[in-house]
Amino acid sequence: MKISSYLASSQLLWERIQKDAGSKFSDLLKILLLGMLILVLGCSHQGHGLSSSSWKIYKNARYGFEFPYPSNWKIQSQPNNADGVVLVSPEDESVEIRSWAANQLPNSLQLETKSQSNTNPNFQTLQGKKGILVVEATPEVNLIKLTLSHDKIDYTWQGQSPSQEFSDYYQFFYYIAQNYRIVTIGNRL
Repeated sequence: MKISSYLASSQLLWERIQKDAGSKFSDLLKILLLGMLILVLGCSHQGHGLSSSSWKIYKNARYGFEFPYPSNWKIQSQPNNADGVVLVSPEDESVEIRSWAANQLPNSLQLETKSQSNTNPNFQTLQGKKGILVVEATPEVNLIKLTLSHDKIDYTWQGQSPSQEFSDYYQFFYYIAQNYRIVTIGNRL
């Protein structure tokens, strides 16, 4: 089955799932559908064809994280507090990579949601750091988000694109998430 026909049938199934969003069965079906989509896209798409020589490494000195990104992508913004970065594609500024970190709140101040407290790590970076990788889909924008916690710091990385182009970027975003690194204090920049 071609990716385009799979995506079309997945879209019809997704619309049906959204109508039944109140039931537990539809929640399970959403998870299964997204999981199948990730597997199919991850195994069948050839990516953007960027060679390893066309990459740079973004390094965050404040929180000690780093990840590769294409050398032709532009830094759109960096907050004054140096907690992260937004990078955009030179071809389409609606395709972007965001990453940031923040100190964790003390347990007494944290308001855990049900999904946060019951979520186990489902992803491991090449560095061996375990975290949560999710794909969020809306009719307009899809994103893949990696969340890691280490030494009382929460790290977040995400790649996003218009929904209709997400299958073109999924493998590319996944590669970057795999190569996300947390640098120990002794190795900080």
